[in-house]
Amino acid sequence: MLNIARRVAVGGGLWVLALPGLAQQGAPPPLKPGPEHEVLKQDLGTWDATVETMEPGKPPAVSKGVETVSLLEGGLWTITDFKGTMMGAPFHGHGTNGFDLVKKKYVSTWVDSMSAGIYLVEAAYDPKTKTLKGRMEGPGPPGKAMTMNQTKERKDPDTRVFTMFMPGPDGKDVPAMRISYKRRK
Repeated sequence: MLNIARRVAVGGGLWVLALPGLAQQGAPPPLKPGPEHEVLKQDLGTWDATVETMEPGKPPAVSKGVETVSLLEGGLWTITDFKGTMMGAPFHGHGTNGFDLVKKKYVSTWVDSMSAGIYLVEAAYDPKTKTLKGRMEGPGPPGKAMTMNQTKERKDPDTRVFTMFMPGPDGKDVPAMRISYKRRK
């Protein structure tokens, strides 16, 4: 076992030693943010949120929260931190948002204090409507995965609305959650 650990340590050390040589051989320069990242930067700041969770035939349950969006060093990713209440309980969520240069789509991850899995999102941006539309995959009913549609609409520089849609009893999408955000001054 010790022999294997030494091999891994030496191999890892050799990799670190090889990095300067790779740079001299013309390794690509670090990626720079592009126009797609400007869309992400519009969300930077602190936002007051009104959350409406909806079930067909019932009035929405309303709660409040605060979302803080910061830029990861390098400018390629934003980090989202959301704190509030959901269904009367404390709620904390954390996300990453970026643009996948291979897929040519916006991508996000989401984890929160009420889910035992990670949500993955792929979306496309429509500059005319200032809307990101995409699909979110993640935990659904216990033991099952779920795919949901979502939109993120920018109403003005300081107002945005996130809507998540779930399949209804007839299989058609119905709004399940709407979060209205207002940027703090």
